[in-house]
Amino acid sequence: MRYIRVLPDVAAIDKVFDYAVPEAMAADVRIGTMVRIELHGRRVGGWVVDDDVTPPEGVAVRPIAKVTGWGPPASLVALSEWAAWRWAGPRARFLGTASPPVAVRALPTVLEAIARPEAGALPRESLVAEAFAAGRAVVRLPPAADRRALVTAAMGLDDPALVLVPSVARAEAMGRALRADGHSVAVVPGEWSRAAAGAHVVIGARAAAWAPVERVGAVVVLDAHDEVYQEERAPTWNAWQVAAERAARDGAPCVLVTPCPTIDQQQWGTLVTTTRADERAGWAAVEVIDRRSDDPRSGLFSPRLVDLVRGEGRVVCVLNRKGRARLLACAKCGELCRCEQCGAAVGQHDVGLRCSGCGLERPGLCLACGSLQLKRLRLGVTRVREEVAALVGEPVGEVTGDDADDPGARVVVGTEAVLHQVRRATTVVFLDFDQELLAPRFRAPEQAMALLARAARVVGGRPGRVVVQTRLPDHEVIAAAVAADPGLLSRPEAARRRELSQPPFAAWALVSGDAAPALVDALPETVRTAGPDDGRWLISAPSHDALCDALTATGRPPGRLRVEVDPLRA
Repeated sequence: MRYIRVLPDVAAIDKVFDYAVPEAMAADVRIGTMVRIELHGRRVGGWVVDDDVTPPEGVAVRPIAKVTGWGPPASLVALSEWAAWRWAGPRARFLGTASPPVAVRALPTVLEAIARPEAGALPRESLVAEAFAAGRAVVRLPPAADRRALVTAAMGLDDPALVLVPSVARAEAMGRALRADGHSVAVVPGEWSRAAAGAHVVIGARAAAWAPVERVGAVVVLDAHDEVYQEERAPTWNAWQVAAERAARDGAPCVLVTPCPTIDQQQWGTLVTTTRADERAGWAAVEVIDRRSDDPRSGLFSPRLVDLVRGEGRVVCVLNRKGRARLLACAKCGELCRCEQCGAAVGQHDVGLRCSGCGLERPGLCLACGSLQLKRLRLGVTRVREEVAALVGEPVGEVTGDDADDPGARVVVGTEAVLHQVRRATTVVFLDFDQELLAPRFRAPEQAMALLARAARVVGGRPGRVVVQTRLPDHEVIAAAVAADPGLLSRPEAARRRELSQPPFAAWALVSGDAAPALVDALPETVRTAGPDDGRWLISAPSHDALCDALTATGRPPGRLRVEVDPLRA
């Protein structure tokens, strides 16, 4: 009798069980196959994680109930064990991401690429050749640069190429373009079975890091700095790091392409850059509006901004604050408008006020003196749109994360989501860039630089223009963008993080939930803990090995628990 080991797809169970394989199902069962099993009196799904095992003596081994279909290849089954250690999460979460969205009973026939590029077709001295020769490369290309040569080079190798892009829409667009050129392409997750059958290039967004390719020939991650590659739900795995681990295990090159590589990425691989002339040409001209001498009561609208929105061309105004007003004060007594229940700031909402913390709604009056006269200290996108419309005398569009489409107006106001919805503009203006520079996060400078890079792509590099309103005109982020040299930020930022023992020169995790105090108390002395701060504890260690080993060795106490390894918002 043949025996296999199965990991159930059950959230509360993170252990494997042995099952027998009936003769009628034997040909369809391999490592990674999705099956149905009887477990504790009910039938559940699971994955075969080991084959030809020897069950414990004296144990009656039940047969599997059904073969559901194809699942992740054996290489991803092994990778899931590493990922569960690396991000302190259940292994089933990763295997679920690596599995097809619907049951796959058989794989299709995939033809070879009609126009497959040859590996030796690229110049040896080119940036592309240098990146692939490095093996682990971080290619710093300006926002407006063409990155197709790097994808083409990855497709010139024997095994399938894996290409990650920030969104499914971009993956589908790239897939159509490559397919029109005659290449064998699979865009996941929709074409999961085609990827498993051997398409020569597999393209997708974050989940494509787990695409069903047994062995990758090369990995290319476009816009690798984009935070969308990190899963927000626990386990907080990162797609470029999963893809890089796959490439390392397969001995394949991994190339991260980005206009502003993070410190983590520069510590991981060899930095490859283009010429200074090409880099400057691919960044937009950055104009800085220094507001240090302006009256703080003048609000967001400097004279230069008024000229810009009243001028010609399409203008996008960015402000990362939703609503009409996010901070109010009494015009009579000067008291800030705060929530009587939790103390957080309240903002304008419809005809009253709403708390930004607990959501409590109340009438629009001052709790200290009862005055109905409130002044806006921090405007939101909706109110700014109304005021800009009054300035330009024409309809102004609004885009937030809740909106899906470009409104089509000449002037558009929105949160940073507007930079993803509007494809082209003449000018992008950041109305309050100090909000990004002074955000209470250690990654705030990198995140601010990424916003400027995204804006430069919207205006298409030079002669497009990115305008920054700030009272910190000498900040390293702004200096780097003006000079079109992200190194002016990354060098001092790396030194600062090293001095403060921040990632990537340390490994961090945030834990929260009812069971967090018990977990923190049980952690070994090899890690340090700080907190609680707003219900969260920060766990730090000198390296990921030390951090992940400590979390793995510490049994999870009962109760609700969230573990965020490599938190983005710490």
